[in-house]
Amino acid sequence: MFIALEGLDGCGKSTQLRALAQRLQQSKMDPVIVQEPGGTPVGEEIRHILLHREELKMAPLTELLLYEASRSELTETVIRPALASGRWVLTDRYSLSSVAYQGYGRGLDLRLVRELNRIATGGLDPQMTFLIDVPVEVALQRKGRARDRLEGSGVEFYERVRRGYLTEISRISGGVLLDGQKEIAALSEEVWGYIRPLVAAPS
Repeated sequence: MFIALEGLDGCGKSTQLRALAQRLQQSKMDPVIVQEPGGTPVGEEIRHILLHREELKMAPLTELLLYEASRSELTETVIRPALASGRWVLTDRYSLSSVAYQGYGRGLDLRLVRELNRIATGGLDPQMTFLIDVPVEVALQRKGRARDRLEGSGVEFYERVRRGYLTEISRISGGVLLDGQKEIAALSEEVWGYIRPLVAAPS
């Protein structure tokens, strides 16, 4: 299984990914856990440019292409080999992030974003995508002042991103919308409720 967790920064997706990974490990499984951008030596260099070089100004298309380069490297060198070996892969963000952030957020043509996603992933999509939704003000409050380059794009940008996520999640195969304002434990149980039937009983 290939599972993605999506949402605004501060929505709680990283926390839920760790909780899900722990549940799978308790079920005698060994999931591969990755994040975007990053997850490979090339991807980590790109991540630094995208998120931690606040002084760098870049065109939206340049930003998208950097994300796609990181995604391509991660997909080819980590995700596909892991899936081919029979392991589960959990990712903190995947191609839906580019649709929401660079498509809806930056205003790039959605057809272009989807086509570049297809090229970068070779057509590989998660079998299940959890969107953990919270209002923009909640996400920004949770992040506080520790914001990266992308997170400094302003409230209106994030409203567009959230609207994109909410529009797209019902259109993708295996998309699940979750309320990120629930208690962490309750949300973990909800996620596990979707995954438990897919986990083979340990031998």
